[in-house]
Amino acid sequence: MSDAIKSAGQSLINGSTGKNTDVPALVAAIVNARVAGLNAANVAKQKTSTSQLTAVGSLKSVMSLLQSSLASLSDGSALSAVIAKADGKGLTATAGKGATTGSYAIQVTNIATSQSITSGAFGAKETLGTGTLKLSVGGSDISINIDSSNNTLSGIAAAINSASGNPGVSATVITGTDGAHLVLHSSTTGKASGISVEVTPTGSGDNTGLSKLNVSSSISTVDPTDPAKTVAPYTTIETSANWKQTAAGRDALLTVAGTEVSSPTNSVTSAIVGLSINLTSESVGTTQTLSISADTTAQQTSLKAFVTAYNNFISMAASLTSFDASQPKGSQGGPLLGDSMMNTVRNALATVISKGVPTSAGGVKGMANLGSIGITLQKDSTLKIDETVLNAALTTKPGTINALFSAGSGIGAEMNKTLTTFLKKDGLIDNRTNALNKDLDNIKVQGTKLDAFATQLTNSYNAQFTALNTLMAHMASNASYLTALFGGANSAGALAGGRG
Repeated sequence: MSDAIKSAGQSLINGSTGKNTDVPALVAAIVNARVAGLNAANVAKQKTSTSQLTAVGSLKSVMSLLQSSLASLSDGSALSAVIAKADGKGLTATAGKGATTGSYAIQVTNIATSQSITSGAFGAKETLGTGTLKLSVGGSDISINIDSSNNTLSGIAAAINSASGNPGVSATVITGTDGAHLVLHSSTTGKASGISVEVTPTGSGDNTGLSKLNVSSSISTVDPTDPAKTVAPYTTIETSANWKQTAAGRDALLTVAGTEVSSPTNSVTSAIVGLSINLTSESVGTTQTLSISADTTAQQTSLKAFVTAYNNFISMAASLTSFDASQPKGSQGGPLLGDSMMNTVRNALATVISKGVPTSAGGVKGMANLGSIGITLQKDSTLKIDETVLNAALTTKPGTINALFSAGSGIGAEMNKTLTTFLKKDGLIDNRTNALNKDLDNIKVQGTKLDAFATQLTNSYNAQFTALNTLMAHMASNASYLTALFGGANSAGALAGGRG
């Protein structure tokens, strides 16, 4: 019993709370005695639920990271990764999905180029008239209005470069000893990206200069050095004294394993499935060997990322379920110690990790697990990589590794499926999170009710003590009156003189 409550009891024994009694403190002490236990229980529940909610959030985070590390292992893409390398210059290749190991002889005849054309000479500030330029490239076109504000060569170049919807032509003006020339360059390589300009003059002024910008491109196979011969298709322009072609647009031309291949760009993606072959001018006239082999470095990186993520999960699970006897009672256990949800998750993932899968090598059937490729399970449930064994397995046991991480039934796919079951909406983790949030909401409501109850008790006790003081004050006043009237231990009283 608190000192305030003892004081209250003594005050009542003495017949009054008295002037020296701190009534608000007395009431607060009594009310606190009534609700302290309930408040303590509510705070303890809130602390527990909050701690568990944080723990579940941490668990979900580390499980999500584990699932992310499995992305390329669960669909089989990581262990089917290959790397491509050529033995010469000017030819590189990037392997993607669907690429398989192999070796190919590649001979490059020419790379893809873009067309450039140069106009005849004009005066640098010469006005060329007014009208419309219809600029076409590879089937796309745009019309540009030419008027008195832009009908010089530099004005036309600026209008082309700034035109909204430019189909892929850059324009510049080059001034030589004979005058200024308009140079048009296609931003796209290939024979189909030839440039054409169609002029429609307007007005009554001299539009001769503007009309000289008419030009039309087409595709030719005639050898420009010998009309009797044919060559690979290239862009050409109509015979005109007003324009000349300074660079022809061509497709890349090469042979891959004896098959002729062409491409409008220098990134050739149609020749070999899953492979992008990239060409530069250094490759022209060469015959190179392009080798495609397993990318063991990428495979090892994916496996290491998975092992790290799994070990992080094990570490987090151990922390959340730990027990430390040296800590004060009530703080010795982790927030999920003995938790059924935590045990379910940990046991399910451990089962997948220790799983064996059937293999078949040289017609001999067997079983393999992670230990077969140098990834072993430790006493603390973590995984450890023996890099020497793993590197050897990646090189000499591709079948075993593919079986372990097959997209349909391998360890990666199985663990991804298990994690999805736990992490999905309305899954085990989601349901536990919702339940804890609901508990915290209920605890908050209970706290509000306790506050209201405490206020009600305070008001009630204040009223009772006020009434008690009033009553005691009246009783004290009456006692003084009667003493004065009849006399007491030390007084004869007002009526004492009437006695004979």
